[in-house]
Amino acid sequence: MKKRWLIFCFIPILSVHAQLTLPGAIVSGPMLGQVELRTASVWLQVSADVNSITLIYWKKGFPGTSWQKSYDGVLGKEFNPVRMDIGGLDVNSYYEYQFILNHEKTSASGSFHTKDLWQWRKPAPDFSFLTGSCAYFNELVYDRPGKPYGGDSTIFESMARDSAAFTLWLGDNWYTREVDLLSSWGLWYRASRDRAQPVLRNLLKSMPQYAIWDDHDYGPDNSGSSYGLKDVSREIFTKYWCNPFYGEDQKGIYSQVSYSDVDLFLTDDRYFRSADEYEDSVNGKPNKEKHFFGQKQLHWLEDALVQSLATFKIIVVGSQTLNPMSRDEGFYNYSYEYHELMGFLNANKIKGILFLTGDRHHSEIVKTERTGNYDLYDITVSPFTSGVAKVKGAEINNPARVPGSLVEKRNYAKISVQGKKNERIFLVQFDGEDGKILYNWSITEQQLTR
Repeated sequence: MKKRWLIFCFIPILSVHAQLTLPGAIVSGPMLGQVELRTASVWLQVSADVNSITLIYWKKGFPGTSWQKSYDGVLGKEFNPVRMDIGGLDVNSYYEYQFILNHEKTSASGSFHTKDLWQWRKPAPDFSFLTGSCAYFNELVYDRPGKPYGGDSTIFESMARDSAAFTLWLGDNWYTREVDLLSSWGLWYRASRDRAQPVLRNLLKSMPQYAIWDDHDYGPDNSGSSYGLKDVSREIFTKYWCNPFYGEDQKGIYSQVSYSDVDLFLTDDRYFRSADEYEDSVNGKPNKEKHFFGQKQLHWLEDALVQSLATFKIIVVGSQTLNPMSRDEGFYNYSYEYHELMGFLNANKIKGILFLTGDRHHSEIVKTERTGNYDLYDITVSPFTSGVAKVKGAEINNPARVPGSLVEKRNYAKISVQGKKNERIFLVQFDGEDGKILYNWSITEQQLTR
C-alpha cells in the first residue's frame, strides 16, 4: 500500500461497547457499488439517530492493519442513504470492511475483490453477471385490492448464491404507489422502504450493484419528461445506487460500466421522454419532436459507442427497443430517434452491438435483420417478483422473436462472456426463482460483425 496512507490498529479505535450492535441504526445495506482496479464504493442507509459513520477496511488476512474513512456528509435526516468511496487499493486483491456507527461496532460488514489489470498483459477475463427487472414488494395497505401483485422474493436469495461479477438492475427496481407519487416524501419513502427488505441483504452485499430505471421507480406508470418531481426522482436514484456517473449537467441518469471486454451503456428512457401518445409521424414523416432518449443523451450514446473498443457493446434500456409488435412504450415506436440510431450504427459500422432491456413482465429475445449488416438482438429480462404478463394477440406468434426464447415466469438472467481472443462468446441463461435453468441462448463475436 502507499506510504501516504495512515495505518490504524483495528481494536483501539472502538469504544468499550465494541462488541455491541447499535440497535435500529442500520436501515438497509451494506450494498456494494462500483468496484474498480484501485477504488470501491460501499453503501449503507442509517437511522436518524446516527451522528457519525466510519468505514474500516483492510486487506483480507491482515485485520490488524486497517484503514479508516469517516463520512463527512449530513446525517440526522429522516432518510439517510450513505455512499462511501475509497481509493488507493491494490489491484486483484480481496478486502474486508466494517461500519462503525456512533463509535460502536455494527453488523454492517462484508468484502469485495478489486479488478485485475489484464489490459496489455493477458487475455480478457471470462466473467458473468446477473440481470433482470420489475421488483415489486407488497405493502398491502397501499396496494390495489385483490391478489397481491408481488410474488415470492426468494429469487434474490437464489441470485445471491451466484458468484457473478455484478448485478445489473434493468428498471422498475421498486414500484411507487398512488400514495407516493405526488410528494417528495412519498418518493423517498418508497425507495427507503423497499431497499430495506431483508430478502435483499445477501444479494446487495455479495457483488457490485448497478442500475437504470423505468417508469415505476421514476414516477407514474408510463411517465416521462413532464413528471413534475422528476428531479426529486433523479436525486433519489443517485442516493440509492452507486453508478459511475448520472447523466450530464444534472439531467438524466445515463452512465457507462465496463468489465473485461464488455461495455454496458446504461441509458435513461424516462427523464427526456415524450408522452407515448404523441403521434409518431407527421405528414408521413417520423415526428422529430417525439423523443425517447432525447438528442443530448442520444449524441452521448453514439459518441461513446464509437470510442468503445469492447468486444460486446451492450445498450441497456428500460423499455424494449427492437420489438415491432410491442405496445407504445418501446423504442421502436419512437421512429425518429429509432431510425437515427439504426442509421448511425450502420454508417459507422459499429461491431458487437446487443440490446438488454426489461419492463415487459416476461422474458424473450427479439431479432432485427439488417440488409448488408449483422442481425441485432434485444434480450428482455422480466420480471423478478412482479406479476407475469403473458403475451397476447398477434404478439403470441411474433415473427421477430427468437424461437423458444419466451419465458412467462418470474426469472432473472445470468449472462456469461467467455472464450479465447477473437472467439468470444456471449451466453444468456434465463433462470427461474429457484435458480434452475429455463432457457439458454448464445451468440459469438463473429456473428456481430459486418
